[in-house]
Amino acid sequence: MAAVIAYVDGFNLYHGLHDKYRRRYLWLDLGHLVQRLRPSDHIVAVRYFTALVRDDAAGLARQRAYLDALSVHSGGTVEVVLGRYQSKTVLCRQCGNVWASYEEKETDVNIAVSIVADAAAAASDIALIISADSDLCPAIRTARSLNARRGMIVAFPPRRSSFEIRSLIRGAFTIAAADLRNSLLPDTVRDPDTGRIYSRPGKWR
Repeated sequence: MAAVIAYVDGFNLYHGLHDKYRRRYLWLDLGHLVQRLRPSDHIVAVRYFTALVRDDAAGLARQRAYLDALSVHSGGTVEVVLGRYQSKTVLCRQCGNVWASYEEKETDVNIAVSIVADAAAAASDIALIISADSDLCPAIRTARSLNARRGMIVAFPPRRSSFEIRSLIRGAFTIAAADLRNSLLPDTVRDPDTGRIYSRPGKWR
């Protein structure tokens, strides 16, 4: 039985799920999903890298409910690592209109640092990366140079792929619909310590 640490690129996963299935599988039990992907292994940790929604109170409420439900249900296996969204001004060169947009910051760096640090520390036998972001390729190469014995596996979110990652990781694969369908959190999750209930958002059904 191999020890596994999973690194989940929340932004990449969210958009892949939304593009393919809309909101059906957003209430996803990441710990259970990773265990389905590696059924014979011991899951040491699942690190979920994301950033909190900005300027959308309802969207932020849904996201917070999910993150809290995920943490409570996992019993500490899932660790949420937060980056941030940074505002930027966008100018349309054709019409001259200006508006505010946001880009996610720090998430790629946080994932890369975690992959490399865990490789150096020999924290697990296998690293399972759920992402199709080719910006992670330098981290994959560095991690391999630090610990060649540590296995590296990549699972692509739906409608996401990377030729560069496939060239580095033989056998990289796309997460199957059956694994998503069978890895949803309960519709309601109760915190045993506080009694608080976290419910699946109506828009995510």
